[in-house]
This record gives sequence, structure tokens and C-alpha cells, in this order.
Amino acid sequence: MSQSARFIELEEQYGAHNYHPLDVVITRAEGIWVWDADGNRYMDCLAAYSAVNQGHCHPRIVKTLVEQACRVALTSRAFRNDQLGPFCQELCELTGFARVLPMNTGAEAVETAIKAARKWATTVKGVPEGQAEILVFDGNFHGRTTTIVGFSSEAQYRFGFGPFTPGFRMLPYGDADAVEAAITPDTAAVLVEPIQGEGGIIIPPEGYLKRLREITSQHNVLLITDEIQSGLGRTGKLFAYEHEGIRPDVVIIGKALSGGMYPVSAILADDEVMGVFRPGDHGSTYGGNPLGAAVARTALKVLVEEGLVEASAELGGHFMERLRAIDSPHIAEIRGRGLWIGIELEAEAGGARRFCEALQEEGLLCKETHEHVIRIAPPLTITREEIDWALGRIEKVLTTL
Repeated sequence: MSQSARFIELEEQYGAHNYHPLDVVITRAEGIWVWDADGNRYMDCLAAYSAVNQGHCHPRIVKTLVEQACRVALTSRAFRNDQLGPFCQELCELTGFARVLPMNTGAEAVETAIKAARKWATTVKGVPEGQAEILVFDGNFHGRTTTIVGFSSEAQYRFGFGPFTPGFRMLPYGDADAVEAAITPDTAAVLVEPIQGEGGIIIPPEGYLKRLREITSQHNVLLITDEIQSGLGRTGKLFAYEHEGIRPDVVIIGKALSGGMYPVSAILADDEVMGVFRPGDHGSTYGGNPLGAAVARTALKVLVEEGLVEASAELGGHFMERLRAIDSPHIAEIRGRGLWIGIELEAEAGGARRFCEALQEEGLLCKETHEHVIRIAPPLTITREEIDWALGRIEKVLTTL
């Protein structure tokens, strides 16, 4: 039995079966490359769902992690620490928002944004207690808590987990007129992904976000953008909403905020929204801990100082241009922005899973999403030469399988 097979057997025997991963057992990673338990090397074209935009084990982030862990890792928010203040300052100065509320996972940050929106609606807008409604969209993915899956349109994410939290109304993604028609005096917020990642790299019509900003401003409704996957350089801008020149009221971030080294998430907002929180309203034992804050500070510096946002814009264009040139009967559409690309396959292609398994055999790790889409999202540290290496293998699989 190979080393990989042994680890797979242990996971299958003792682990919960809530994932269906490709059978590659990663034991080491550096930059865009990972190695399995048997010494085989693969290019990572998923980047842990965009958590490792800075590349695996970036030496600057690792150095910060080790040094801070040796000083102090956790204080809880019962006390202050010397990393949280500088982290909040640097993140606010980078993004242009007045305040940061740090959490740990993306789902926690989404829950935080929901609480902020509801409390704002009740205490600022004047919506009666318990009546605030948030508009969400078909095809959304915002996390896995019971509240969040309760407003998912994916039947599997919901089945058996009810009853669900009320107060959400689902609308078709990309239809701004539907949003305007759905707003009532009790509408607190519109929660939207600028690009739907788990939905299959779904890009809304041009001008959609700008129209949402106009509608929400006109009706005194908060615009909340979930940038957990799309933010921090993935689409060729710091945030995906910047492609339409808007400014949301609340931005949700996570994943690449720590370069994949530690769970760090946050919401960004100005005083009107963030001011609804008083001591005791909300919190987290680990949120804003010194280890996470220190790691995030360095992860942000790496993004900016190494030009990774700009690299994503330039290299993403090259990647998509080359993909569109592939002559394969399996390809229905190539879509994306920056280094976030979806290869949608024809229904007759037999599903994206078998193509991802074939790419694994070629030394490339991708992931299927929603059955017919191959998602391409390598670390932003990838080079043009490495992209061309990957393209050769992608073309081979799409034209011969």
C-alpha cells in the first residue's frame, strides 16, 4: 500500500464523510506547487478556494507566524494586544473604510455582517424589532452555518438542517430590477457576491453592481458585498466591486486575508454601521487575536508590495485568451476575471469531475463546481511560464478525454 493510500484509508475510516476530495494526499507545499505523500508534484490551481493568493507557505508570512507564536498567540478580547490596533489601521488605510470588526472564518464574518445589518435597520433606520429583511440571490454561497444555508438555493445544503432563520428573501442573480421591486420599508440590506464563485464563476451583467448601489442608496438600504473569495486580488482588483467603481456599505473578507496560514476574517464598514455595536453585543474568543492579526498584516503587505493584484489582472487575461483558443467540443464557455476562471463544459461532456481527475494525472490540481464547471484559481504568484505549462495539460485533457 502506498503512503497516500494509507492516509486515505485512515481518513475514510475515521473522518466524517462530508467531503468528496480528489485522492491526492498533500504533505508539503511551496508557492504554487504541492507534493503528495508519495513524492509526486502538482500545480495547485485551486489555491484553497483563494485562501492562498500569496502562494503556499510564503516565507514572509511563515516568519511572522513563527515569531508571533513565540511571543503571544492568544489573549482573548478581554485584554488588548499590540497587533490588533496596527492591523485595523493598516486594513482601513488600504481599503478606505473607517473600521474593522475581526473574526476568524468567512462564515463568522457573514454572520457578523447579518447582525450588523439587522441592528442598523432596527436602531438607525427604524425597522420594527424582528422585522428586518435581507435580500439575497439565487446561486449564492456565503458559508455553512444554519442561518446561511437557510437562504441557499442549493437543495443539498439545506436538506435536513431546518428549521431555518427567517428574514431573507431570494431573488434572481443579475436582475437589478427584481431588487428594486422587492425592497420594502423593512428591507435592511442587500447581500451579494460581486462574482459567484461556488456558483461556477458567474459574472453578473455589466453595470449590475452599480445599479444595486444606486437602488440601495435611494431606498436607505445597506449594500453588503461578500468578497471572501473574490477579494484581495483574485479578480485583478483589490476587491471585485472596484471593477464597477462603487463603494459598498459593508465588505466581508476572509481567506487570503491571512495568506492561508491561519483563519482570519473581518467586516469593513464606516461608523454609521459599525457604531451599532456596543460592548457585549458581539464577539469571538479568537477574533482579533495577536497571532491572526500579525499574520494578516504581513499577508496584506505581501499582496501590495509584491504586486500580486496587478499580476492577477495581467496574467488572468493571458490565461483566458489561451483557454478560449482551445478547440474542444467539451467547452461551452470560458468566463472569469483576473486569475479566477471557470471552464463550463457541455452537458454531454460527462461532468467536470472526470476532467479534474485527468488533470490530476497530468500534475494539475483543479476542482469541479456545480457538476459542469472546472474552476481555475492558482495562487497569484504564478508566472506566465507556469501558466503556459498548465495550459498545455489543460488543452491535452480537454481535447483527448
